[in-house]
Amino acid sequence: MASCSRVEKVKLKEKEHIFSLLDLPQLSLECIFERLSPADLCSMVRVCSVLREMCSSDHLWERHLQQKWGKVIGDAAYREWRSHVSSKIGQSSLSKQKKERGLLESLRNSQRFSCIGIKPEKSSKVRTTLPVDSVMAFYFALESGKFWFPAQIYYRQNGYTEVMLLCYDAQISYDSRTNTFRARYSSQGWGRGEENIGWDRVRAPPVDVPLDPFVPHVSDCLHDLKPGDHIEIQWKSRTDLPYAWWYALIGHLELCDKNQNHCLCHENDTIVVEFNQYHPTSRWRRTMISRKYHPRQGNEIDGFYGGIRKLSGEEEIAKWLSFWLNLLLIGVRFPNVNLP
Repeated sequence: MASCSRVEKVKLKEKEHIFSLLDLPQLSLECIFERLSPADLCSMVRVCSVLREMCSSDHLWERHLQQKWGKVIGDAAYREWRSHVSSKIGQSSLSKQKKERGLLESLRNSQRFSCIGIKPEKSSKVRTTLPVDSVMAFYFALESGKFWFPAQIYYRQNGYTEVMLLCYDAQISYDSRTNTFRARYSSQGWGRGEENIGWDRVRAPPVDVPLDPFVPHVSDCLHDLKPGDHIEIQWKSRTDLPYAWWYALIGHLELCDKNQNHCLCHENDTIVVEFNQYHPTSRWRRTMISRKYHPRQGNEIDGFYGGIRKLSGEEEIAKWLSFWLNLLLIGVRFPNVNLP
């Protein structure tokens, strides 16, 4: 009878066994985790050591990083992050633990885990710090708004006689309360600021711009430019100001009949840059740039031109045109100003 009793006890324990999420095959687990939100993954990290390793892996968080931040972080932001990580590694381990633990606690989800058959480990058994160089840590740093990184801000304004379309270099950080950005601009240092900047006005720098915003971009497209090309050109009104990127088009020389079969403008050493968003009578509407002596062309009267980048992607061209169209719809309408 004693032997039979032990068998019955074993059977009872088997019946009482609760299916655990960790009983699933590895591939099934990965499929589940790939569908979780960042907040859910953060909650899973708090459960046990096994889930922590799985749910904090770089390949899971890379997708979330690109999905939310991919259009506003570029190479310069990654460099800034690596520099930030290096400085954190140099700090004491106690200081790092406090900062990372506080970040995880702020994002912790309060849901229970009994529904997935996993008993949460005691906090003393689960390592609560994140590897500072992980993609997950990068995501949280961006989300927290404490990490400032290089980006560019679209600026469009309908002035009294001009429609201005340009892009500034800036240091930005995220404000999760308003789902907008804060920016510090490099005019006379990083003093001038702006808040409540929408996602549609922020982009990652499309070219690897110099760390010094006063240094012009080195153009690599001058010999390929031809009439009809969409470009961005650096310009500033004074030498003591940083460059901004201005939207423009490549136009025809005055002697050209604009017939594609006869046009030789692309072979000329002079490039015609047209800012068609300006009024036809504006002194800023049209300028000439030398293919040979560019950049750093200009003077105190007409301003100073820097590098040129050719726009080849339909998405970024459409971005400029949408800003332009919106300004024309809500502001001054010039009868002779036409979209390309």
